[in-house]
Amino acid sequence: MKKSIVRTVSTTAVFSTLFAGPALADTYKVQKGDNLSKIASKYKTSVNEIKAQNGLKSDLIFENQILQISTGPATTTVEAVQQDTYTVVSGDALIKIANRYNITVAELQQWNNLTSTLIYVGQQLKVSPATSITVTAPQPNIPAPSTTVPTTPAATGEYTIKSGDTLSKIAVQFGMSVSQLKSLNNLLSDLIYAGKTLKVSGEQQNTPAPPAVTTPAAPAQPSSGTGEYIIKSGDTLGKIAMQYQMTVQNLKALNNLTSDMIYVGQKLNVTGQATTTAPAPGTVVDSSNVVTVAKSLMGIPYVWGGSSLSGFDCSGFIYYVANKTGTKIGRYSAAGFYDRSYYVDNPKPGDLVFFQNTYKQGISHMGIYLGGDQFIHADETHGIMISNLKSTYYTAHFAAFKRFY
Repeated sequence: MKKSIVRTVSTTAVFSTLFAGPALADTYKVQKGDNLSKIASKYKTSVNEIKAQNGLKSDLIFENQILQISTGPATTTVEAVQQDTYTVVSGDALIKIANRYNITVAELQQWNNLTSTLIYVGQQLKVSPATSITVTAPQPNIPAPSTTVPTTPAATGEYTIKSGDTLSKIAVQFGMSVSQLKSLNNLLSDLIYAGKTLKVSGEQQNTPAPPAVTTPAAPAQPSSGTGEYIIKSGDTLGKIAMQYQMTVQNLKALNNLTSDMIYVGQKLNVTGQATTTAPAPGTVVDSSNVVTVAKSLMGIPYVWGGSSLSGFDCSGFIYYVANKTGTKIGRYSAAGFYDRSYYVDNPKPGDLVFFQNTYKQGISHMGIYLGGDQFIHADETHGIMISNLKSTYYTAHFAAFKRFY
């Protein structure tokens, strides 16, 4: 039975009244050379209080204008601490949640006082830093302005997706968050297609795209020194960190990175000596061979827990193909394989494709990407078969494209 759930983020705000009192008002006629700061200083009040009391939208005032001036306590000031939260579901991991909200695992652990990466279903996690909001309302009998922070800005334009685009890349380009972009376009997953039009908010940043650079990586430095690495197409922070025997956290700290976003041609500082990634003699890692072996299994029936030619389930199919084509890996569930692979923005034939909330919550199904929006997988009814990512069902349950470490 196929089920789906909707993951939600709630916003928690804690309020505390800092000051309240009856108002003592006076009037003031603006003189030549006056400004709000000067008047506020004269009456020992604030610019914001003068603007609020007179309904001013800006700091602009003019000569002979009559202003209402509060000469005593005239406002209630409320301070709110706001922080987004997320409820953990089956199949979640800290790295997955961090990537979803464009934050780091270290930040998740810090905001939630976690001493390990262990989380459990139903746990409430803070997924944004605490933000202090001060709201000032006139007294008396005038309600304070709403403290609800809009999560979705009003749409101001459209953007046509180009090859190589991702939601994260587009969001940064228009000064939005990924969650705002998805909410504005009613997207249930991160899957997008070249040529599709998205609603966007904000002004597009006129930052030229970095030129493609195919220069090979700089020679490895001694393990005690710091070297430089030039990012190539297909690189990720996880892949580079493994190559130089570093952690992603150390790599980000060394380069003052606040997210996992990198681009071709960017230079990164690295430590340690690059390890060779050449396969052992006789080992086959060609992605075309992955596709060939996968397709050779077409028609083999679906068997729950199966990982042999007698029958496969989705993860057993991946286990069999991976080990036949040079990737030595144990037998895991779809969620287990998900945690042993890294994200790719531009999938290639032979990469992994994951789905969530199918017959259970969390990562629950997977297959092998063939290109052209097609993937091969173990279907519960038809066995090993090819399906289309653009079908309504798989679009709704798409989770990510990934690749084995």
